[in-house]
Amino acid sequence: MENKTWTPEPEPVIGPAEVRAAAELLKKYRQGKANLEKRVIENEQWFKMRHWEHFRKNSRAGDPEPASAWLFNSIANKHADAMDNYPEPNVLPREESDRKAAQMLGAILPVILERNQFERTYSDVWWKKLKSGTGIYGVFWNPDRENGLGDIDIRPVDMLNIFWEPGIRDLQDSRDLFTVELRDNALLEEEYPQLRGTLHTSALEMGQYLYDDSVDTSEKSAVVDWYYKRNGLLHYCKFVNDTVLFASENNPLLRESGWYDHGQYPFVADTLFPDEGTPAGFGYVDVMKDCQMYIDKLNQAMLRHAMMASRKRYFIRDNGSVNEKEFADWNRDFIHVSGSGLGEDSIREVNIGAIDSLIPNLLSQKIEEMKETSGNRDFSQGSTSGGVTAASAIAALQEAGSKLSRDMIKGSYRAFAQLNYLCIELIRQFYTEPRCFRIVGTEGEEYFSVDNRTLRPQSQGSAFGLDLGNRLPVFDIRVTSQKASPFSKAAQNELAKELYSLGFFRPDMGEQALAALEMMDFEGKEMVKKSVSENLQLQQQLAKMQEQLTQMAKLVTSGSAAPAMEEPDSTQEQTEPTEPEAAS
Repeated sequence: MENKTWTPEPEPVIGPAEVRAAAELLKKYRQGKANLEKRVIENEQWFKMRHWEHFRKNSRAGDPEPASAWLFNSIANKHADAMDNYPEPNVLPREESDRKAAQMLGAILPVILERNQFERTYSDVWWKKLKSGTGIYGVFWNPDRENGLGDIDIRPVDMLNIFWEPGIRDLQDSRDLFTVELRDNALLEEEYPQLRGTLHTSALEMGQYLYDDSVDTSEKSAVVDWYYKRNGLLHYCKFVNDTVLFASENNPLLRESGWYDHGQYPFVADTLFPDEGTPAGFGYVDVMKDCQMYIDKLNQAMLRHAMMASRKRYFIRDNGSVNEKEFADWNRDFIHVSGSGLGEDSIREVNIGAIDSLIPNLLSQKIEEMKETSGNRDFSQGSTSGGVTAASAIAALQEAGSKLSRDMIKGSYRAFAQLNYLCIELIRQFYTEPRCFRIVGTEGEEYFSVDNRTLRPQSQGSAFGLDLGNRLPVFDIRVTSQKASPFSKAAQNELAKELYSLGFFRPDMGEQALAALEMMDFEGKEMVKKSVSENLQLQQQLAKMQEQLTQMAKLVTSGSAAPAMEEPDSTQEQTEPTEPEAAS
């Protein structure tokens, strides 16, 4: 961290004894999630359609092992729904004075996410969420980014590499939290010279996926990131075996303030289906793998029957007269028979009866069960059945069938909002130096510098001679979808054309259109209301101006006629005598 210098002390708070105790605690945490790790590894095999390895011992040698992709297809469709609703943050102030800061955050947060390639991270976390039930984001401050200026680093975290206190429901409730990464010894010794000659085989065993490649871990060491909360502060320590690479409590400046000012673990868990007593949930593989197993076993039975029926087999008596070798050789035109003749009882074909209709019917029922269980109906994939051909009816069925996806996506949006809160807190703490951002807005590209001055505690002044203290700007995150789905875009376009055809944008129908819009709910409603209101105001102003022009025209007309009527006759003035003359 560039704003806090590190001064080593002769007697560090965190030393070899403390990290050995932390390593023992890490082993207990790993034992607590052993069953979860086993399930995560097994679910990965199911997702890759390698599940026959789990029940192959109950099969006969040579039996077909079909692996249909019904489970994979359901998960892939859920992931596609998530990517069609890729989120974007909207920052809202809680006080009027923080409006400019909220606008600044709303502009730079998408840029920070883009710099972190968050779309790929979002995709990776969703795959983990659907397969194992939980995806985890890591939101860190990386002082090496931006040429040493530092910036936010957002990465996906593997479930096999993070360990929490057993029995807790929220990651933030864990007293200690560990993440472990295997790294090459040569790279570690190059980065940390104090590790030379100290690296050896770690006693900590890590869970590993069943890779297709051969992964050698003999020349790797486990690097442990240890986060812990003490006295309301979050501290951080990195160690390998007994060697401390960094400890925030060994830094006098960080000992009093903690590693991050927000005091939270830099991890956000996105759970699919919650499970009590653990922050990890269960996913669609756990829900559907039993049905997938029976689908494949029924397929295996049907294929086995087809293979048996396609191969002719025969009964031959031990003392029969048929030469078996010649009979089995399909290249021979003649088969010798000994004795007086070939009897019907000497050789007889083994008849394989037709497969019972119960098996294919049961297979169809299991496939339908899979669709119902996963919510992956035909309409959700764009298919139609039952004579439904109207576009509006198809759209209505697709919308009704996507409620499971919408529910999952809302849960993901909650995790995304928490991720953005952590980003705001890191900006508040570390953006001490201005940095330039390029923002693409409605008026083109704009460049401006950003720092944390508007996010730091603000003085509230004094009253009656008393200092009112400082106020910390606080913001709300509202998550919306970018509407990347082509279907959603088409629906929005159709809605716009329908509103136009109904006359919603006609100025003379503005009042009726506003009344109708108040009862409607759709994306972009406020923008449409603003456009209709502006048209109505322009029409009212135009009508008022026309009325004023009409009145002015009448005044001009009446003003030009009045002088002509009131002007006295010059001849009368000359002939009429004045009052004295009349008197005389």
